[in-house]
Amino acid sequence: MVHFATALAALAAALAPVVSAAGNFTYTRINKDDAVLLVVDHQIGLFQLVRDFEPDEYRNNVLAHAAIGKVFGLPTILTTSAETGPNGPLPKEIVEMHPDAAFIKRNGEVDAWDSADFRKAVRATGKKQVIIGGITTDVCTTFLALSLVQEGYTVFANVDASGAMSKRTADDANERMRAAGVHVLSSFAVVCDLMRDWRNTPGSTQILPFFDKYLAAYGYLARGHAAAVSRGTILPGESE
Repeated sequence: MVHFATALAALAAALAPVVSAAGNFTYTRINKDDAVLLVVDHQIGLFQLVRDFEPDEYRNNVLAHAAIGKVFGLPTILTTSAETGPNGPLPKEIVEMHPDAAFIKRNGEVDAWDSADFRKAVRATGKKQVIIGGITTDVCTTFLALSLVQEGYTVFANVDASGAMSKRTADDANERMRAAGVHVLSSFAVVCDLMRDWRNTPGSTQILPFFDKYLAAYGYLARGHAAAVSRGTILPGESE
């Protein structure tokens, strides 16, 4: 009986932090009116280092991340690190997508927050929520995310747009960011949280074409539904 009581007390002590954390939890949502999108070092040289995504998949993810700024009208900041060297420039598709965006070409700073010009550009937006995607996850995304958290920003890291040299490296980096309070989520989750309601603007009218271009699974789901409604026929036995 003594051993049982001791074990029960130990279990209660172990669960106490979990219960306390649940009681203190606050659901932090992305507010499209208070968010800035950062495109961090998605350079064509660094692209070669990404091993946790297939190349075509990752290129699509990077372009989708940049396009989030366009579809939601978010202030967007582009940045590169030593782009005249092997890191290379940003893909032309991103630069052409955001011709009027602040574009900070860092000469040597690894953590973008170490660049005075970059800090100035972020602060100039007046936004307190930051959405990040970058290469590599463990360096470009993580270093900047941790610096931003330390500065008091709420940070959302887009895991689909952050690539690393291995899945293990990405997992460790994401764990490090979570431990610091960074919200680590998918591109789909970022878009849905920004939209909130299909009846909003941006809503279905703007987001379904975005999904059709960058998220084929949902794009084709919508196409299939449209085809069924407009010209579909229920086959014998199908309704069952």
